[in-house]
Amino acid sequence: MGQKSMTALVSAFSRAYHAENNEIKIFNDSVARAILTDGEYHLISESMASGIGFFHPSFVGDAQQALRWIVDNYLSPTPLARAAFAESSLGTAVRIGASQYLIFAAGYDTFAYRQPDWAKPLTIFEIDHPATAADKMARLQRATVEIPENARYVSADFTSEGWQTSLLQEKTFSSKRISFCSLLGLSYYLTAEQFKDMIAATGDFLPKGSSLVFDYPDQDAYTNRAGKRARKQAQLAGGTGEAMLASYSYKEMERLLSDSGFLIYEHLAPDEMTKRFFAGYNKFNPQYSMYAFDNVNYCLAVKN
Repeated sequence: MGQKSMTALVSAFSRAYHAENNEIKIFNDSVARAILTDGEYHLISESMASGIGFFHPSFVGDAQQALRWIVDNYLSPTPLARAAFAESSLGTAVRIGASQYLIFAAGYDTFAYRQPDWAKPLTIFEIDHPATAADKMARLQRATVEIPENARYVSADFTSEGWQTSLLQEKTFSSKRISFCSLLGLSYYLTAEQFKDMIAATGDFLPKGSSLVFDYPDQDAYTNRAGKRARKQAQLAGGTGEAMLASYSYKEMERLLSDSGFLIYEHLAPDEMTKRFFAGYNKFNPQYSMYAFDNVNYCLAVKN
């Protein structure tokens, strides 16, 4: 976690590519392109296009067409869908009383730098490894992106016991204020025990009515029963040295959350995510249709 995350960079690239190349958008990240250097953007583009043989062995087309196919089928679906789900859920949480937004493993998340007016009363805590946070700050400064007054930065290593200490010591954080927590992309790279401990620790300092939003791989994700895209995605992550470690059935996730005082408020499987967030885009872009990623579920849980 002390190194620049390649998966985080690729996620930012996928959001930037989608925002720049589509009039109708599933999710519009207007800042993602600014935090990537031109060199990184072009290197990722070239690397992905040159890997079309891995993603689609029988593909016929030029490099730009190859890149578009890979982005639409592999890179973008999960980052776009989970961001749309999380920020839609955040908006609802703010309307009913949430006043703190905790972004776990914030990486290159850009919500704080494009926040809508309804988010201004929030205190936004970006929680991540100090090396990642420092790299992000350098990128924002280089791109002359304004740092909002309601943003805070907290150092943590989620693989270590006591990661929450820095947050609890942050003078602007209050364990009495209802909070909305984004744990997007985390469940894949923590062991089941680490993820369970994280949920338990979070439940200990959040008041009733606070919520968690996250995505997670289902029980078939790393088996022969997984969809083709899921199998290739796991291979790709492993190749970057960021192997995916755990998967969960609905019952396992329900029990894990319940043990820490959370109840599942909303749970969406891939088909449901496609209907909610991709259908409108697909109607206007039938030649570039996208579908929520195989074997990935989305969950909103509330502390009872």
